[in-house]
Amino acid sequence: MTTSLPRQDRIRRALELLRAKTTDKFDEIIPLEAGEYTDPVLAKEERDYIFGQVPSIVAHSSELPRAHDFMTIQMPRNNLLIVRQKDGGVRSFVNLCRHRGAMLEDREKGRCRIFSCGYHRWSYDPDGSLRAITRDNTFGEVDRSEHGLIEIPTEERHGFIWVVDNAKADIDVAAWLGPDIDPMLASYHLEDLVCYKAAGFDEPTNWKIMQDAFLDGYHIQYAHPNTAGKIIHTNVMAFEDFGRHCRFIAPRKSIDRFLEEDPGDIPLDKYVTETHFIGPNSTLLRQPDHFQLLTFRPHPLDPMKSRMEQRLFVPTVEASGWPQEKWDHIWNKNWEILLAVLHQEDFPLLRDAQRGLVSADAGDMMLGRNETANQLFRRETKKLVAAGRANAAAGRAANSVTPSSP
Repeated sequence: MTTSLPRQDRIRRALELLRAKTTDKFDEIIPLEAGEYTDPVLAKEERDYIFGQVPSIVAHSSELPRAHDFMTIQMPRNNLLIVRQKDGGVRSFVNLCRHRGAMLEDREKGRCRIFSCGYHRWSYDPDGSLRAITRDNTFGEVDRSEHGLIEIPTEERHGFIWVVDNAKADIDVAAWLGPDIDPMLASYHLEDLVCYKAAGFDEPTNWKIMQDAFLDGYHIQYAHPNTAGKIIHTNVMAFEDFGRHCRFIAPRKSIDRFLEEDPGDIPLDKYVTETHFIGPNSTLLRQPDHFQLLTFRPHPLDPMKSRMEQRLFVPTVEASGWPQEKWDHIWNKNWEILLAVLHQEDFPLLRDAQRGLVSADAGDMMLGRNETANQLFRRETKKLVAAGRANAAAGRAANSVTPSSP
């Protein structure tokens, strides 16, 4: 494995793997079962013990640039209203009125100084406090300080907005990322970029099928022969295991000029794509001149549905040095290519995979030694679920203990 080497050394390690016609590998093939992608009990455990316990990325900071800007997001456990505050911070709330549960805001994004429920017109300030109860002289006494919007733990770090989808949880993004990934993300200065475009897609597939596809360097020439397969080498990855997260470099075919010659001190950044798995559910792609983020979230009820979101992070117009027209043209063309590959190549394959996995006699399946990032993703997902089960069992045991008589 490639471990914590400087970037140019890691790229040269990928070049060595390409010359040897091999890739970094784990020690063993590991088994899979179809039920991991169809079981409703496991799906609920993943919603509660993964998304309800650890931070996940929901947006880039530039998507809420001004005070009172908001967005709404369906998380696995809660529908959220995420609001930029007057002090510059970001807070998230369960997107429902505390009166009788009507959804407070149905727009995907906007700007609002007062959030009003369309059912009985109760209203809330951007900090979640209950501002007004209509006809309160007839409603009865309500402690407004106790009936503001329910807050969800939220933190802004490294240019991302993160949440733990559980009102009773705490959030510490640095601790979750750990001593390797936290400074790594800081070094990318993602907060200086802007989100050129973001889009979400609701798909009839389990979220893990979706996540797996975008950690997979083994399928490129077969699933994308006329697109990515012409650009990136298949099954060549210089891989780093950081526990909950990982990173790997895949060489582009433009690096082939150095197969027979030593690149010397030439920087090789433009000849590779670098992929990061940011647990529990994000793939961050580092391209030569921009970043792409893909996030995958389970449906709140159905194990065979999920939502994928794609974001493109680019330098500002001013930082690029390009005229606005050129900046728009280049990034819009890039965005359209990404969308075309998703809709024409990735999604049809993944939908068919989910359809196949409901087969009663699916049989045993496996992940190969070469599928390192996929093995890590499965390993860490299973760890979180196992920890959640253990904590739940301990809680039940504690509650079942009958105090002894004096």
